[in-house]
Amino acid sequence: MTAGQVTAGLPESLDEIAQDFAALSARDRLTLLLDFSDELPELPERYQGHAELLERVDECQSPLFLAVEVEGAQDAARSQQATVRLFFQAPPEAPTTRGFAGILHEGLDGLTVGEVLAIPDDAPYRFGLGEAVSPLRLRGMVAMLTRIKRQVRIKSAV
Repeated sequence: MTAGQVTAGLPESLDEIAQDFAALSARDRLTLLLDFSDELPELPERYQGHAELLERVDECQSPLFLAVEVEGAQDAARSQQATVRLFFQAPPEAPTTRGFAGILHEGLDGLTVGEVLAIPDDAPYRFGLGEAVSPLRLRGMVAMLTRIKRQVRIKSAV
């Protein structure tokens, strides 16, 4: 896959991350994934202790929960321009899962509804992590993106 194929259709924020991964060896990609794991923000206080507000991503090999907020979708005319906010909870002893969540957080948080919904479903495969982690683990990242997009559709509908 050429660099253009790797990043085609990705928003700038996710494109930059994909390019960073593409420039590295498989071993260095794992190191970068661990960096994203370390940088995943903690859940805001309003979600802590409220599991009912989070959605579990069962496809992940480690427990991962997420919440999506859509800011500014008061009416249908503005819903595509509303801002998406993402929140994840994953245990520190699950660095791969946390890393995937960290990539999605950095790449998608703050985008508009339209930008998030336009992200290709195969985006998780564009980071070159298939050489570094098992396909089963990558399936978890695909499931995270699928759930994010589903929640965005639900929460942006007026």
